[in-house]
Amino acid sequence: MAKKVVAQIKLYIPAGQANPAPPVGPALGQYGVNIMQFCKQFNEKTQGKEGMILPVVITVYEDKSFTFIIKSPPSSVLLKRAANLAKASGLSGKEIIGKITRKQLEEIAKLKLKDLNTTDLKQAIKIIEGTARSMGITVEG
Repeated sequence: MAKKVVAQIKLYIPAGQANPAPPVGPALGQYGVNIMQFCKQFNEKTQGKEGMILPVVITVYEDKSFTFIIKSPPSSVLLKRAANLAKASGLSGKEIIGKITRKQLEEIAKLKLKDLNTTDLKQAIKIIEGTARSMGITVEG
């Protein structure tokens, strides 16, 4: 018989830096999950991706056990990294603050493809391009 799911928790955690402090501790603690066990497993799986903020979906079961899925980083984080920006434009559509190449855009789209609501690479590129435009980043090429 399958375990009964008690909760699904969605968090954004820096890769390799999960610790019992907020937001991880309080989110897992309210369901009685072993916080240190989660932190160790998450940090092991995200080793080598330091500096990235990763979305994670934690499924908590009735017996206080858990499983988690690490998703790809948000498009905005990947675009800012590709354009070497600290933050996006405050005036989307009016202020251009950075540029990326078509090749960089395709790489980001390939990375995000499994988490987007499409299976077509061309559509994924259009989605990421729209995100870039709203952040004040132009695509060259």
